[in-house]
Amino acid sequence: MSKAPIAIIGAGIAGLSAAEALQTAGEAVQLFDKSRGPGGRMSSKRSEAGSLDLGAQYFTARDRRFSETVQRWQAQGWVDSWSPNLYQARSGQLSPSTDEQVRWVGVPRMSAIARGLIGDTPATYACRITDVFRGEAFWTLVDADGTSHGPFSQVVIALPAPQASALLATAPKLAAVAASVAMEPTWSVAVAFASPLETRVEACFVQDDALDWLARHRSKPGRDDRLDTWVLHGTSAWSRQHLDLSKEAVIEQLLGAFAELIDCVVPETTFTLAHRWLYARPAQTHEWGALADADLGLYACGDWCLSGRVEGAWLSGQEAARRLLEQQQR
Repeated sequence: MSKAPIAIIGAGIAGLSAAEALQTAGEAVQLFDKSRGPGGRMSSKRSEAGSLDLGAQYFTARDRRFSETVQRWQAQGWVDSWSPNLYQARSGQLSPSTDEQVRWVGVPRMSAIARGLIGDTPATYACRITDVFRGEAFWTLVDADGTSHGPFSQVVIALPAPQASALLATAPKLAAVAASVAMEPTWSVAVAFASPLETRVEACFVQDDALDWLARHRSKPGRDDRLDTWVLHGTSAWSRQHLDLSKEAVIEQLLGAFAELIDCVVPETTFTLAHRWLYARPAQTHEWGALADADLGLYACGDWCLSGRVEGAWLSGQEAARRLLEQQQR
């Protein structure tokens, strides 16, 4: 069995973490992702306003293993710390935040981490896997075009819980666990201005009906500063309520909330963009680490198995790889 490579479905941080751990142990892997590149919510969007981080805005490191990994990423030039003028807003009132948590970002864009991790790992992009089935000894994957991929010795599914559940049908207990996880959506909007806004605010945690977060993109290390671009995130509740709203209407409403909140004149925008993250984060944390049916050779990992954070995704990928390797040694 070990002669066939291991398939990893999903090239976000969880999948890349698992891939790195498995390859370090001498295993061959093959990545699949429905997007055009790696990173998932850690990817960056190319636009007229430069490369934008529309998903994860930053990440923190609390676990010792992840902290050591982030230090290695920093030494390799993939990440740097970000210390914005951080504010909080409650009832429309801005005030400086006392939060001193160290925040990290990819440089020169968030996707630098995924690009660094994937290296020369074999990967198939723009490929949505729709079915996973096991023969007598090996696994086969089928994509949305009906093309088969394989054989594979084991399969690691590193997707958001609702998508993972559909591919875990061979292991009904795992499928049921994944199906029980509620994921929250987030509308993300980028707006750019020709001249910098006259405000000290560079990032802000917001507590209101629509806005949850805002960040000045140029305040992050290594970013393009030709335009003054801001990324706005809607709250989970607002995003869920307005899930099917047109992108134009989403931009109008979140920009309006931003203009009301920020402590300066907001001129006409020179650029706008909206992106809907249907599965932005799990509604609650879990302690699974990863899901495994070791006898079948089927595993699932993702931020939803732990904290919902980038750190949780990385740790979950490590745990899936650990369980897989442990089973092989039996």
